[in-house]
Amino acid sequence: MITHPIFENTKVAFALKSDAELERAYFLFKMISIQPLVKIGTAATNFAIKASLPVEGLIRVTVFNHFCGGVNEKDCLPVIDKMYEKGVSSVLDYSVEGKESEFEFDAALEKVLKIIDFAREREAMPFAVFKPTGFGRFYLFEKLGKGESLTEAESEEWQKVEQRFDAVCSKAKENDISVLIDAEESWMQDASDNLVTKMMRKYNTEKAIVFNTLQMYRHDRLQFLKEQHELAKREGFYLGYKLVRGAYMEKENERAEKLNYPTPICKNKFATDTNFDNAVKYMLEHLNDMYMFAGTHNEDSSYLIMQQMHEKAIANNDSRIWFGQLYGMSDHISFNLASKGYNVAKYIPFGPVKDVMPYLIRRAEENTSVAGQTGRELNLLTKEKKRRKLEEDI
Repeated sequence: MITHPIFENTKVAFALKSDAELERAYFLFKMISIQPLVKIGTAATNFAIKASLPVEGLIRVTVFNHFCGGVNEKDCLPVIDKMYEKGVSSVLDYSVEGKESEFEFDAALEKVLKIIDFAREREAMPFAVFKPTGFGRFYLFEKLGKGESLTEAESEEWQKVEQRFDAVCSKAKENDISVLIDAEESWMQDASDNLVTKMMRKYNTEKAIVFNTLQMYRHDRLQFLKEQHELAKREGFYLGYKLVRGAYMEKENERAEKLNYPTPICKNKFATDTNFDNAVKYMLEHLNDMYMFAGTHNEDSSYLIMQQMHEKAIANNDSRIWFGQLYGMSDHISFNLASKGYNVAKYIPFGPVKDVMPYLIRRAEENTSVAGQTGRELNLLTKEKKRRKLEEDI
């Protein structure tokens, strides 16, 4: 990775962090950088929560407060307002995972609709987000993806899934809030893609309200994007896509090996990076038909988008292009981009501490496995600590 000067300004990157918050971030990333510690910590945390040991307070003041906005929407407001003063918008993400019942799916729907109401009042919140399996059983998506027929009861259940998707997209359009729909494992994704395309067809008539997610570590996604583009041109609707590298690589490769089919994952990181950047280029070449939300913590990809925008004389604040990062990570990208007038949004996970733990554990595990990510965070935090110390000494 080349170091780009725009992302080196730690004064801008960490302007919102007090000295104490800076120290906490440094401590957390230092811990996360030690792989065996993450494994032990994960096991111990899971055990403590299952055994109802009083650890929530400790989790809350450390890892939870760094990576999450709060336990409910109102809790997140100070974070949302503070970031928006620096030009960074927020995407509130109710990060409760692994639910299975109709009651829980309806509760998730209510939560997302409530977030849209909440966002309608605030310029700082241009997006809502949900996960497909937050609205319906994984098994149904998987069965449909295989092309198998649903039973009568399953068909009724699937109808409810469609209704939940529709309720969110309809309300989003009504309130001019865009909705980002996450991608999940490849073996459930076809059914989700079909459903999201159906929503785009219905609601992306004047601009992109509904955004699907493309995981570019899948080697077939660029071709899928091109096919969707042809469809959208034929039928006269706009495409909205969030581009990410992907989050289920180990699981995907293990399953492919176990069931003896070719893995959908690119052969290495270089191929994934190339795929991501090619999708970026393709989308920027066809901006008249599509809107892009680039979800990336990669400096090279962020810089490429800036370069391409400059070459194509696209304004920094063009409403069709957004950069996105996760709260608690890559502030050097988010805040430096925002300071130059680009559209930037941070995903802010929230929810009860106990329910958000699977998300937090995944964050810690991903940070240990992404080469250079934690080291980069630590270098920048160290640099800012030194800068502040020098400032004090002057």
